[in-house]
Amino acid sequence: MHAALVGSGILLSRVLGLVRESLKARYLGASGSIAADAFHAAFRIPNTLQNLLGEGALSASLIPVYSNALAKGNREEADRIAGAVAALLGLIVAALVLVGVLAAPALVTAIAYGFDGAKRELTIQLTRILFPGAALFVFSAWCLGILNSHRRFFLSYAAPVVWNLAMIAALVFYRGAEPAELATRIAWASVIGAGLQFLVQLPVVLRVATDLRLSLGRGNEGVRLVVRNFVPAFLSRGVVQINAFIDQLIASLLPQGAVSLLFYTQTLTMLPISLFGMSVAASELPAMSSSIGTADETGAHVRGRLQSGLRQIAFFVIPSAVAFLLLGDVIAAALYQHGRFTPQETRFTWGILAAASVGLLASALGRLYSSAFFALHDTKTPLRFSLVRVTLAAIIGFPFAVYGPRALGIAPQWGAAALALSSSVIGWVEFTLLRSRLNARIGGTGIPIKFALTIGAAAFAAGGAGFALKMWTLGMHRLMVAALVLSTFGALYFTLTRLFGIPESAAVLNRIWRKGRGV
Repeated sequence: MHAALVGSGILLSRVLGLVRESLKARYLGASGSIAADAFHAAFRIPNTLQNLLGEGALSASLIPVYSNALAKGNREEADRIAGAVAALLGLIVAALVLVGVLAAPALVTAIAYGFDGAKRELTIQLTRILFPGAALFVFSAWCLGILNSHRRFFLSYAAPVVWNLAMIAALVFYRGAEPAELATRIAWASVIGAGLQFLVQLPVVLRVATDLRLSLGRGNEGVRLVVRNFVPAFLSRGVVQINAFIDQLIASLLPQGAVSLLFYTQTLTMLPISLFGMSVAASELPAMSSSIGTADETGAHVRGRLQSGLRQIAFFVIPSAVAFLLLGDVIAAALYQHGRFTPQETRFTWGILAAASVGLLASALGRLYSSAFFALHDTKTPLRFSLVRVTLAAIIGFPFAVYGPRALGIAPQWGAAALALSSSVIGWVEFTLLRSRLNARIGGTGIPIKFALTIGAAAFAAGGAGFALKMWTLGMHRLMVAALVLSTFGALYFTLTRLFGIPESAAVLNRIWRKGRGV
């Protein structure tokens, strides 16, 4: 139930996110102007602040401590912890935003080394505009931690809807502007939307955390525990961001448009990861953290919650990966191929999607395994394996992207797909390490082989039918093709999994049936 609430909130946000990216592709394109690459590179830099201090590190450190205090009935103590964390965040974020605005030229050089001239100057300008918005995203993530601990899941994950709406409004209102001017307008809209995202959550936070008071939390053991957990979680998220920076740095060395194509592709791949990986991980973290028994009882509690979550994620993410692999061109054309976004860019997007699909399941499952470690108050193990990930990214990402296409005699633009493939391989390495270490600690976990093979077979059968239908509908309008192909794929997947006796399929279909009858 809680995962469904998280998923519903994320779905609303992600659907509008797809609308936002579709409009951005229409009016900015990918390789046709410098504005698209400049905006996406600039957005990555302050977004790092959000990811470092926000949902990842903050959820890993605050939710387990806050939820445990609530489970013990210490509501006043829980609210004191939350207030102290908010005050500390305010001090840290204010300093980092100031440094970020002043150091924007150096930051752009560090992560977009291949940019020069007007593209570099525009990227610097956009970075300075976007940085304050990142601070507001951090406080939005603080609200998320409080609300999730109180099992108020829907609002915190639906709140980004207002951020998306602000950017969509700017794209529509200023659509006739030159690309550089449009990029500037939507950057300001992003900042305004970030403020709205925080403000829509704040009243509910104040209502559920009635004893909330801002302080520095001196002498509070709960605050000290949050800080102790936060440091390795912060470093772990930092390593993940370094990995993202490495990808962007490499992409900036590729032909113009590579940075934007990677961004557009990541918007698509994050949809199933967010809907199914993050939703399950987010809903299970406070549940796994609420155990107050012995170490063995806590391990058994975490293992039981984990096993159920793994099946839910796999049931939805495996067919998503197959759809990206076989039908990625249909998806990309329906969303992006209009205005400045060309059919050739659609083909490149499909290639990147296909490469990213290889690691989609590992990325989604890895989030749940990381949440299990966080629930056990262990943020150091995910950090160590993140270090392995970034080391491998630095070693194999560059030769894959830069020399791979050259060795195969194909266009250098395919370097973006090679980069995505290297990230997929590395994602499986990190997932394997997380699973192995957790299994040694709490006992065997994982997706049953028969279950994985069954839903994999159903997904490929449905994907094969969708691919055949795609070939039959060549020449039809791209939106009509997408409607026919993707609906056939989805209907056939659920039909086959229901016939194969997969309980997750029966549960989804029964829920749809009850909703249709108004039950």
